[in-house]
Amino acid sequence: MSTHTAVAGAGQAARRQRVVDVAVELAAEGGYDGVQMRDVAARAGVALGTIYRYFPSKDQLLAAAQVTWARRLQDRLGRRPPAGDDPLERLLDVIGRACRAIERNQRLSSALVTAIASPDPGVHLYQAEMNGIVSDMFSQALDGLDEERQTGVVRVLSNVWFAALIGWVNGWRQVRTIGEEMAFAAEVLLRP
Repeated sequence: MSTHTAVAGAGQAARRQRVVDVAVELAAEGGYDGVQMRDVAARAGVALGTIYRYFPSKDQLLAAAQVTWARRLQDRLGRRPPAGDDPLERLLDVIGRACRAIERNQRLSSALVTAIASPDPGVHLYQAEMNGIVSDMFSQALDGLDEERQTGVVRVLSNVWFAALIGWVNGWRQVRTIGEEMAFAAEVLLRP
C-alpha cells in the first residue's frame, strides 16, 4: 500500500468518524428526530453524498453510533474491570454502569436503540456487532462460570437487555426499569 493510499484511507476513516460523532451530538440534543442527514453533513463539513456513501440511511448511521458508544463502554470495562467477588456481583456492576450511561443521556440512548432495532436490512451488521459487544461485556463479568452455563446466561441476559431497552424506547416502561429487569434476570439465573 502506498503512503498516499494509507493517508487517504486514514482521512476517510477520520471523516466517517466525524460524521458519526456529529450524529451523536445531534441525537443528544434532539433525539432520533433531531438527526437529519442534511444537518449531519452541514455540521460535519462534508457533502451529503459522502454521508450516504458511508451510511445509506439514518438508521445505519445511528446504529454505527450505537456500536461506537458500546465499544467505548467496553473499553472502560477493560481499563476498570467489573467489581465484585462473584459472577453475579460483577454482572450487576456491568449492568449498573451501562444503565447509568443510558440514564445520563436518555435522548441519545433512545435514538441509538431506535436505530439498532430498525428493520432496515443494512442495520443487520451493526445488530450483530452490538450483540457481540454486549455478549463480551457480560462474559467478562461471568468469568469463573463453566463455559456452557456462561453461554446460556449471556444468551438470556442479552435478550432481556434488548427487550428492556425496546420497552423503554416505546414508552412501555421507565428508564430505571432497564436495570431492574436486568438485575432480576441476573439474580434468577445466578443465585444458588
